[in-house]
Amino acid sequence: MRIVSFEANGHASWGVVVGEGIVDLGKRLPDYPTVRTLLAADALDAARAACEGAEPDVALADVTLLPPVTDPEKIICIGVNYANRNAEYKDGSQEAKFPSMFVRFPGSFVGHGTPIERPPVSEQLDYEGEIVLVIGKGGRRISADAALGHVAGVSLANEGTIRDWVRHAKFNVTQGKNFDRSGAIGPWMVTSDEIDLAAPLHLITTVNGEVRQDDTTASMAFPFSRLIAYITTFTTLKPGDMILTGTPTGAGARFDPPRWLVPGDVVEVSVEGIGTLSNTVIDEPK
Repeated sequence: MRIVSFEANGHASWGVVVGEGIVDLGKRLPDYPTVRTLLAADALDAARAACEGAEPDVALADVTLLPPVTDPEKIICIGVNYANRNAEYKDGSQEAKFPSMFVRFPGSFVGHGTPIERPPVSEQLDYEGEIVLVIGKGGRRISADAALGHVAGVSLANEGTIRDWVRHAKFNVTQGKNFDRSGAIGPWMVTSDEIDLAAPLHLITTVNGEVRQDDTTASMAFPFSRLIAYITTFTTLKPGDMILTGTPTGAGARFDPPRWLVPGDVVEVSVEGIGTLSNTVIDEPK
């Protein structure tokens, strides 16, 4: 299933994509008003049953798509997770023994098709194409062997970053990673029964059609299962939590000179079997 959260006619709901439309399951399954409540109830089978033979209630073209989980407890982001990215930093550092990570706020992301915003305090808006794990079954101290069984599905992200603001402080990147509406997640969550998370997934990021990032998850220093095992040594993952698993080489900051995003640019992040997340860049409205 392709599960979406959306707004239509001033009403927020969620549903399943069928053809070019959406079966509105927020309306049909009132016990589960959001995707997070569906996952918390372990009710994906109820969603499947409600879609069988159903005609779409609304066209995809007539809605505003939101991040697939609109109200997660946690959004955990992994840094420098593709093995060849360490060389981009040119600081002589060794490959890490443990994942680098930080958190983002839900308000820093928009959905597919909604513009991402460059703030007035910086021109250094950058793109980072990533694969997103959406947790279905929560847990603490999850073993790597069991980890993928805790994933409800996958999505895509442009983990938009304000580069000069990640260096405002000595020991953190929080500021540059959390500007309102600076990144995107979507277009939907593909349930994990429809994609092999143990196989290499091929991620491509383009800007105005030009390929900037092109790699597979085989290059990850810390694969999905190890990330979940490590994260749950210190925190309990909850249904609806999202993990952004890192970006390949080729972000705009690594060009000489850097190639920052400007208004009018179109950033697309694609993985076969998941889809394409597309967003245009605008200046933050005053």
